[in-house]
Amino acid sequence: MRTIRILLLGFLVLTLTGSHLATAQMPDLKRGSPVPTLAPLVRQVTPAVVNISVHGRVREENPLYRDPIFREFFDVPKQLEKEISATGSGVIVDAQRGYVLTNAHVVQGASTVQVTTKDNQKFSAKVVGRDSPTDVAVLQIQNPVGLQAISFGNSDTLEVGDFVLAIGNPFGLGQTVTSGLVSALGRTGLSKQGYEDFIQTDAAINPGNSGGALVSLRGELVGINSAIISPAGGNVGIGFAIPVNMARRVMEQIIETGRVERGRIGISLQDVQKGRNGGAVVADISPDSPAEKAGLRKGDVVTMVDDHPVRSAAQLRNTVGLARIGQELKLAVQRNGSLSNVMVRVAPQQKSNNASTSLIQ
Repeated sequence: MRTIRILLLGFLVLTLTGSHLATAQMPDLKRGSPVPTLAPLVRQVTPAVVNISVHGRVREENPLYRDPIFREFFDVPKQLEKEISATGSGVIVDAQRGYVLTNAHVVQGASTVQVTTKDNQKFSAKVVGRDSPTDVAVLQIQNPVGLQAISFGNSDTLEVGDFVLAIGNPFGLGQTVTSGLVSALGRTGLSKQGYEDFIQTDAAINPGNSGGALVSLRGELVGINSAIISPAGGNVGIGFAIPVNMARRVMEQIIETGRVERGRIGISLQDVQKGRNGGAVVADISPDSPAEKAGLRKGDVVTMVDDHPVRSAAQLRNTVGLARIGQELKLAVQRNGSLSNVMVRVAPQQKSNNASTSLIQ
């Protein structure tokens, strides 16, 4: 099976140089002849993937520390902190300005951040901003010299079955490259809150890979490796990456304002039941909300947003939640068998809103 997989990867590499997969010939594997390899692609993209070393302090969350009797008896301060040291991965996306994409949890509590490139250059970096709901953070390397960035891909065009590479720093071993497939798209439910639209892959992702690159065979960044499912803490073939389109929108807001300001249109959503592929059903509408003013009704099925297909309620929620305040969204809405377009202006979140995660805020 491993030999077959290598050959398939080799065929796909040939397509990047203009050869069509259907006409690719079986390579001659005799001694001394060329064999399929992804080495040229790896050489191209790996300089953009960096190791991140973090030092800082985080607050202890033990509930006993909030008990005044316990604190008085054991002479424990009201806020107890501990020192942390952690490692992870990141991706250089702007070499001139030194911007690096990584996971928010990689730099949580960081007071100092050091970035190490593949050729062992070490740079100090600052945290420009981090967004926990999407688990995206942006770093900026101080005095960036001799850096190489990776090009952005379009994660909306990914399909199940596409080959991808995962690049990062697993277990602190140093830069490592693994390969696999896009196993699924639009995965949600990994946490109780947050904006999730994960790419699932069987490319090996382990602790330390967080914040690293998921790369297409075109050499483009399509995801930021973020999480795994593993009973034992290691790779079992189920890894998750944040789509680069989502990470890029978050990054642009962080660079501009230092944070992500989320919007809402005031609807709760449900996935479409049997009989349709994709879409999101409007389950409820908040009074006097942008959605109500735009003419949306309970039971409407939103099939597209800004001419992009809506796969699920979670995807639409993500799109609205990451849209800029004041931005107009064009929703394709199906109602009673007819299709129409509705323009909705995104409003700021209501700070007092404690609605469930199904409500777009």
